[in-house]
Amino acid sequence: MEVEYQRLVGKLAGAWRLLSSEFTNSRGDVFYPLGEDAQGQVIFTQSGYMSGQLLRKGRPVFSSGNQASGTPEEIKDAFEGFVSYYGPFELDLGKHKLITHVEGSLFPNWVGGDQERFFELHEDRLILKTTPIAIGNDEFVGVLIWQRK
Repeated sequence: MEVEYQRLVGKLAGAWRLLSSEFTNSRGDVFYPLGEDAQGQVIFTQSGYMSGQLLRKGRPVFSSGNQASGTPEEIKDAFEGFVSYYGPFELDLGKHKLITHVEGSLFPNWVGGDQERFFELHEDRLILKTTPIAIGNDEFVGVLIWQRK
């Protein structure tokens, strides 16, 4: 089992770019939290760490040009258009899960918790599926497709 585990970590290691991010509820309604053309990158290391960033393409720039001087609306748009977290990860081979133990995140509520994704690895494609996520009054499952850079 340890050999298979290390083989999969080795296949994950490297940089991946986001191809698509789509969330679907039980009725089949599709939602794109960061837009249909979301961008992103996730990096996995052989030593078992990951860092991921996803963003809404075309986020408005701050009129002041200073990150510390954004208007409340600019800050809201920037925050709502970006997802970022990092930490050590582990694989549950039996359940095909990738679990990140979040050390840091743009969303403070994730820090100290775990983010779990079901994974499929096919040559240069990585598919990550979320467990159900509450968005508004509904639950969605996200499917993120990544391609090795």
